[in-house]
Amino acid sequence: MRRRLCALLYAVLALPIALLGMVLVLAGLLAGGVLSVTPLGLWLIALTARGALGAGHLQRKLCSSLLGIRIDPPAGREERGVFGWRRSVLGDRAAWRAVGCALAAPLTAVPPLAAAVCGYVYGLLFLLHPLIKRWNYWTVREPDGSVRHVSLEIANVQLDSWPRWLIVVAAGILLLLLAPWLVRCALVPHGLLLRSLLGPDAAGQRIRTLEETRTQAVDDAAATLRRIERDLHDGTQARLVGLGMHLTVIAELVEAGAGRDQLLATVEMARTNAKQAVADLRVLVKGIHPPVLDQGLDTALATLAADSALPVTVTADIAERPSPALESIAYFCTAELLANAVKHSRAPEVRVAVRGAEGALRLSVRDDGCGGAVVGAGSGLTGLRARVRTVDGTLTCESPVGGPTVVTVTLPYR
Repeated sequence: MRRRLCALLYAVLALPIALLGMVLVLAGLLAGGVLSVTPLGLWLIALTARGALGAGHLQRKLCSSLLGIRIDPPAGREERGVFGWRRSVLGDRAAWRAVGCALAAPLTAVPPLAAAVCGYVYGLLFLLHPLIKRWNYWTVREPDGSVRHVSLEIANVQLDSWPRWLIVVAAGILLLLLAPWLVRCALVPHGLLLRSLLGPDAAGQRIRTLEETRTQAVDDAAATLRRIERDLHDGTQARLVGLGMHLTVIAELVEAGAGRDQLLATVEMARTNAKQAVADLRVLVKGIHPPVLDQGLDTALATLAADSALPVTVTADIAERPSPALESIAYFCTAELLANAVKHSRAPEVRVAVRGAEGALRLSVRDDGCGGAVVGAGSGLTGLRARVRTVDGTLTCESPVGGPTVVTVTLPYR
């Protein structure tokens, strides 16, 4: 009910706000054009474009608060100084797109208001027709001098008497039931206009995505280096130091002519440290690039499935082998999703499907568990989405309460 009331309120407010913005922007542009022969003209045009940006901000806030539609603000240009400000506004594509939106918004704001009037106002009038017909009528004088009162007449058929007014009441009920759908459909063109002109353009969105993914990639690289340094310092380095100490002890025991049992015990301790150091190095290398990926992604996923605590079924259909970077991302995404399923899903089994065709690698992990997984809710999906976006990939999660949970990762080959 709240969503319907908010949509109705937006449909009522959209046209007056759009008309006010159009009048102000049009007046500013016309006045600036007339005064363009003087220095004041460019200043007035710049102020008008800046005002259009402000009106666009109001439109975005209104969309977000009443319709729940978030429109990201476009990236703007800023230069220092008064003349720099004017130059940045006049050369800002976002400002001129906002001007275009202000001029075109009234055209797309009319259908929502018309749908609201048709659905709610006429629906209510038709529903109350049997009551208001006593006051809402006009008088018709017949040729023979008789007088009759008409409240509603269509195609010379008067709908004021029983049982004809039942048709009007039924039409009113139908209009009231369809009104939310009519308003929602009528708002679609207006929303598309605001998104296309008040949001970031394709180039700006691409630049913003590249900046975010670059930052994420730098942070991931720094975190990986810190982890490798910590693992080497706390694990492998400590064991190699211990190995060197044991070798020194062995040399001292040999010089001192120690007994055979003491010498063998020290050698065994040194050999144990060497084995553990090799094992630590293998784990470290596996965390950077699993050696099993050299045999192909399907083999690597089968190995992950065999090591999982849940029964995992893997289906692979890779016609064109992707690059090592994409295989590595798909491998670690699968590992994280399987770990999430083990910890959170309570599912009896997990199904993994990977398909490489049509220029993209598509990975799908499905479990029939309790569902409720949300990107950004601490399930690790946010980090996976950031990792996927570094190669222009996408991650979607469908997880209604009660299951199933289906996470799909799409990685373009190029």
